[in-house]
Amino acid sequence: MNITDTHCHIDLAVFDADRDSIIKNCLSLGINRLVVPAIAANSWDNLLNITRQYSCLSHALGLHPVFIRQHKPSDISSLEQYINQHKPIAVGEIGLDFFIENPDREKQKDVFNDQLLLAEQHRLPVILHVRKAHDDVLALLKSKKITGGSCHAFNGSLDQAKRYIDLGFKLGFGGTMTYPNARKIHELARQLPLESILLETDAPDMSGFSHQGSRNQPDFIIDALKALADIKSMSLQELAMQTTDNAREVFGFS
Repeated sequence: MNITDTHCHIDLAVFDADRDSIIKNCLSLGINRLVVPAIAANSWDNLLNITRQYSCLSHALGLHPVFIRQHKPSDISSLEQYINQHKPIAVGEIGLDFFIENPDREKQKDVFNDQLLLAEQHRLPVILHVRKAHDDVLALLKSKKITGGSCHAFNGSLDQAKRYIDLGFKLGFGGTMTYPNARKIHELARQLPLESILLETDAPDMSGFSHQGSRNQPDFIIDALKALADIKSMSLQELAMQTTDNAREVFGFS
């Protein structure tokens, strides 16, 4: 099989002790591409250093909305410099998160908008993080000429999903699908066209049912693949091939 994890944070310190063995296990399982989105400007250099060490890792660069209070105005100009110098496959992880306590909505929108402008200028897709803010994100996307991207850990409505798809986006599904009672996610995955679905782990977060309460890992994406196979009544091989083709279409890697 040829499987792609379109969203994992294998660069984080929680993987420092066993990153190499995890990546080797991924490759042995047919997980041949891992997309690693950035979180904050002070993490970019470490992320780039790690992704250079493994040909299966592809980096994105951006400013995560959950950490909005640590982002500085100068980070936007720094991001443009890094985009020019380090050629990420996407701008991300970016977006709006109105679920966090006391969200600074205006600053989030300003930082998100600035990053969308960079993505538009450099003709890059974006990796979206969205919680309780899909309509706001869709409105900002509609005003730009973005070359599509991924909506990570999608948990919106079917109507919102279709609006993302109309804008050239594909939707990320992962460990949540493995929970027996995740009926909304199961129904979304069932109704959406397979051509619009990406597989992801969000490791080390969002562990699946079999690993709840422990660190998530990119090699656990096999559980998400199996869950989607059950939902779609399809073979693992067919799903792996199609979701990897979807990822290639979005991010442009071979």
